[in-house]
Amino acid sequence: MKAKYLVVIERGQSNFSAYSPDLPGCIATGKTVEETLDEMRSAIVFHLEGMLESDETIPVPRSLYSYVHETDEISDNDIITSIETEIPHLVTA
Repeated sequence: MKAKYLVVIERGQSNFSAYSPDLPGCIATGKTVEETLDEMRSAIVFHLEGMLESDETIPVPRSLYSYVHETDEISDNDIITSIETEIPHLVTA
């Protein structure tokens, strides 16, 4: 099964950092946006595999609409994208 998680990239003074609001604690950093996305892609897979190993329920990704219209989690300076990943035996809530 595939899941597509929203990723927010923030610009730091000398690098970029990324997080997925649906996956608390899943973060990545890089010197460029591209490097940060590559690192985040790996971080999401690692995070979800760890959740599966711990018998945790995999969160269902929320829509971009819910972030933009229902929360204040995203600022005007953030870069917003998504990463689609496939996890074997993915069980969602």
